[in-house]
Amino acid sequence: MSNYATQLSDKQTRLTALLAPFIEQNDQQSVPPLATYPSAPEHYRQRAEFRIWHAGPDTYHIMFDQTTKAQYRVDTFAPASELINLVMQQLIEHIKQSPVLRHKLFQIDYLAATTNEIVVSMLYHKQLDEDWQHAIEKLHAVMSRDFKINFIGRAKKQKIIYQQDYVTEVLTIHDKKYSFVHIENSFTQPNADINCRMIEWVATHTQSIPGDLLELYCGAGNFTIPLSDYFDRVVATEISKTSVNAAQANITANNLNNCTILRMSSEEFVSAKNKERTYRRLAGVDLDSYNFTTVLVDPPRAGLDDATIAMINQYEHIVYISCNLETLQDNLTTLCETHEITHTALFDQFPFTHHIESGVILTKKR
Repeated sequence: MSNYATQLSDKQTRLTALLAPFIEQNDQQSVPPLATYPSAPEHYRQRAEFRIWHAGPDTYHIMFDQTTKAQYRVDTFAPASELINLVMQQLIEHIKQSPVLRHKLFQIDYLAATTNEIVVSMLYHKQLDEDWQHAIEKLHAVMSRDFKINFIGRAKKQKIIYQQDYVTEVLTIHDKKYSFVHIENSFTQPNADINCRMIEWVATHTQSIPGDLLELYCGAGNFTIPLSDYFDRVVATEISKTSVNAAQANITANNLNNCTILRMSSEEFVSAKNKERTYRRLAGVDLDSYNFTTVLVDPPRAGLDDATIAMINQYEHIVYISCNLETLQDNLTTLCETHEITHTALFDQFPFTHHIESGVILTKKR
């Protein structure tokens, strides 16, 4: 645990040093210290992926050392949830006893939820036939005695779903529960507890802001759903069709009537907002009718493109969630020409790694 405290302190130092010049350039004396949200040191991940190795009669999970690239055996995996650990140990024993399930199996992915649901995806270098489907049906009959489990078989141009390809997650944000569909092979936040703290941090610092919220890169509605309680209306964009479908399902599951999800990239939304191009996907949506006071961005590691930055810096308030310090630094160089940082946070989604998830809230300069 002391080793974790040291690593977390190092991350705090790195992020504080990165943000300091932007705060100093605006002569901001009143910005609160960096808020830090530490993770549980073990069993925090709700997703895990492993390659599978076959050695004679034995079969087991493997991973690769990030430095040497050497493979090593994994029978238990401390970062993964306790549910994933239990399932992976039982599953591998069943696979060893089934030549059909074992043959040409090269990877297993696990997607779990705090509701104790789990989806297991098994990837093969062969086409999956009726024998495989009969074998997975028998496996499910056995393992479902102990787990709320479903299976997916994947091969080239083939996906076989046994019952369902998603888990239902429930997140508690400021004592209110929200339901989410998390679909296999689509992006979800891996650390459920830190994810809740991250959403609560955003909600706390935006709940008094009137008007409407624009959200780019919304995924399955991780921020969209809870933040709809704090804004009049929310418009959220996402390019992934799978994630958009999940977000729509989550809006329905949570009985929301003030959220609109658009399947658009941030670049497409910018061109539509600037009236440079029209899109059929915007039929019936009058963007000019919204009072966007706040924009939330949670971009991929590549950060924001110049056109998106030019668009979002028109808004009074910007919430920037970042998974890459380099692109965050680059984007803040431009954003801090028009905005001032008011709050900062470190969310330790990935303890014992160098990865830093951060949050920055900016307000337009007076």
